[in-house]
Formats: sequence, C-alpha cells, structure tokens
Amino acid sequence: QKDSNHLLSFHRPSVEKAAMAVEVLSTINVSMQQFIANVQGNQERATKIILNNELLLMQELQFHLTVHNPFRAVEGLLIDIKTRCDSVHSVDSFRPEIQTFLDSVFLTDACMIYAPSQIALAAVIHAASRQKQNLDSYVTESLFGEQGEEAILHIITCVRNIRVMVKNIPDPTPNIKTLCTRLEQCRNQDNNPDSLAYKRKLEELVDEDALLLEDHTPSNQQARMDSCSQA
Repeated sequence: QKDSNHLLSFHRPSVEKAAMAVEVLSTINVSMQQFIANVQGNQERATKIILNNELLLMQELQFHLTVHNPFRAVEGLLIDIKTRCDSVHSVDSFRPEIQTFLDSVFLTDACMIYAPSQIALAAVIHAASRQKQNLDSYVTESLFGEQGEEAILHIITCVRNIRVMVKNIPDPTPNIKTLCTRLEQCRNQDNNPDSLAYKRKLEELVDEDALLLEDHTPSNQQARMDSCSQA
C-alpha cells in the first residue's frame, strides 16, 4: 500500500467507513443501524459520513463491484421449472413475455427495492399467467415448501408488489413522437453519421488527408529539392 493509504494516515471516521465497506463487500449481512450502534459519538453524523463517501472510498481502494441483474436468475428458474415441474409445458415460450416484463421493470424502482431473484420470479410467474399456466404449486412446494409459510407469504407479497409496480407504469407522453422529432432537429448534425453535414465533414477530412499524403510523397519532395537547387 502507498503511504497515503496507510491506516494511520486517516482519522477515525475514515477507518469506520473502510470497516463498513469491507463488511458489505464481504457479503456479511450487517445493516447500517447495526454497524452504527458500535460507533461512539454522534451516530447520525457518522451515518452521513459513511454514506456520502462510500463510493469514493471504494475507488481509492480499487474495489471491483459486480452489479447483479435478474437475467441470470431467470435462466436458472426456467431450467428448474423444466426439471421439477411436470405440470408446466413449453417453458421456452415464456421468454418473450419475460423480456417484456423485465424491460418494464427497469422503468420502475423495483430494482432498488427487491432482489434480482425476486424480480426474476415475478417475471416468470407473469409470463406463465399470460400463457394460461399456473406456477403456484411450483412456488409453494418446490421452491419454498421447506421454508415455511412465512417465507412463502413474503415471496408472494414481493412478487405481487413487483407486478403492481410494472402494471402502474404511467403511459408514455402522447406527443412523444413530436418531441423526438424536435429533439432530432436540435442535435448537432456535424456529429450525426446519418446527416449530410457529417458526410461533408468526413469528405473534407479525407481530402485533407489525401493532400497531406501527396505532400509527403518522395516525388513531391524531390521536385521541391530540384526547384530549390535551380533557384
């Protein structure tokens, strides 16, 4: 480690931030309230310091973060349904509906509230319902049968809330096409590969490169030397 990143180079709040980051990145389930309970002094101020500097600290420590999304979880669920759920047929036909649902999920706050696996399950259940198939027995028996009624009730609530969030996405602005057309006109056409201005600019650059190439060819250089010697 560099001297600037040495433990003794920082005051206590910075060390506390580092400790919290290590616990989070090590997948130790410690909430902010549990961590702050062990901090002496102004705990509210310590909370703000940790949250406001978390990303900067990770950058200085050169951590690599992995962002999880529901797509891999969807593939796992589809494989599991094919393996353990004989009552559901044509599982691959769920894919278009799943993709549409996931595209809509990213227009909501669901990804900030629910785990990727919960969103994936909501997408699969939604797709199955659109295909007139039922996954209730698969969810309550195969997936969560051994975890008790509390876990089943929790996942049912999560799936229902996610589907409600997707259903309540507001309709697009009616005049969105007009706005897109106006926005297109406001863009710098010199940087638009489809515009005539961009093509003219590109042609000018090509012509300039051709002239520079001609100026540096041996024949031109020799002609210039001959003219200089005659002078």
